[in-house]
Amino acid sequence: MSGPGYGDDGEPYRVLGCCIHHQSHALPVRSPFNHRSFDALNRTAAELDLVVPTPYAPPVGPYSEYSRVPRTERWGTYVAHYPRFVYWVPKRRFYHRSGDSLQKRVTRYVEDAFTTPHDIVHVSDIYLDGYGMLRYCRRHDRPLVVNSHAVDLHNYDSFTDGAQRRIRETIEYASRILVVSDELAGVARRFADDGKVVTVPIGEDPSKFPTDRREAIRDELGIEPDTKVLLSVGAYTKEKGLKELVEAVGALDRDDVMLVTVGHEGDLRWWLLDRLGAFPHSAQSFWRLDPVALRRWHVAADALVHPSWREGRPTVIYEAMAAGTPVVASNVGGIPEMVVDGETGVLVPPHDPERLTGVLDELLDDPERLRAMGAAGHQRLLDQGWTWQRHAERLTEIHRTVMAEW
Repeated sequence: MSGPGYGDDGEPYRVLGCCIHHQSHALPVRSPFNHRSFDALNRTAAELDLVVPTPYAPPVGPYSEYSRVPRTERWGTYVAHYPRFVYWVPKRRFYHRSGDSLQKRVTRYVEDAFTTPHDIVHVSDIYLDGYGMLRYCRRHDRPLVVNSHAVDLHNYDSFTDGAQRRIRETIEYASRILVVSDELAGVARRFADDGKVVTVPIGEDPSKFPTDRREAIRDELGIEPDTKVLLSVGAYTKEKGLKELVEAVGALDRDDVMLVTVGHEGDLRWWLLDRLGAFPHSAQSFWRLDPVALRRWHVAADALVHPSWREGRPTVIYEAMAAGTPVVASNVGGIPEMVVDGETGVLVPPHDPERLTGVLDELLDDPERLRAMGAAGHQRLLDQGWTWQRHAERLTEIHRTVMAEW
């Protein structure tokens, strides 16, 4: 059922959502932007049922935690269902078989759990989510709207031939391909007609960031008044520029710097902790930090530093803008669509820690400029309508158009 809240006063309609990258109480900080998108959608006239296909858990190892994922649980305004499927490994050889398992098992689950077909199917990624719902859509003659947050499109050439065929099959059936940036829209048009591809940014809710309590929050977190906090949020992987970040901040020849990193996945976690043990500056590293706590660090930070190699439009930059925090980030993917270089932050080349060190050193010497850029970023978020409410309104507009065409 729809929750309280956002516009779209038209007739209610039923949406079946599918999203493998979604939170559960066993994995509480996994891709929270997907939950926020579905929760915002369910606050419109859309009435959402959501399935979160979840791999069968191995008995031991890092993925054994999937055994703790429940069958259903409430998230915000909706109940998420967690049907199981077989995730084949190694992924580089068997990714196509994972899609087949998801499609078979989730179709059966949906038809048993929800007695009447939905009006439209909306998924969070082209693959596995979109392909997984193709059988249901065809069997019940329902339209499909798919999102891409960059991974499936940017990494297409690295997938097996079988996975590539399934991605193309999904795109061919889908009525719309929603992407988070204009840069990614250009990639999507490699596979789909122009009319199918629509840029729909996500966003953030500024009211959830206690910017009026910045000094009190810094005091609560034990940050000295003169300390400059550089915040990094993202997976602990080389693709997020983690090694460049550590090298660049470590090279700063000043004693007023604190590096704070937040991650929830990635194989460089222990490498990072080893490096921070001998780091020349104060540093803290968090693993799977609660979103409320993360918002406090955004507010406390003097700058967000995001030297990633490849991106769509990173959620963390919307969060920084909502907190009034300036951004220093790589000029890749959709980031230049978000950050106005020299006005709301500074863009730097990827793979260039020396350049990043120079930019950070210059900015940290000019706190008034940092504050002005943060304020400009906050205003840009509002002016562009990069909020969850506007995101949901765009989704309902697209859904109604697709249903009318169908």
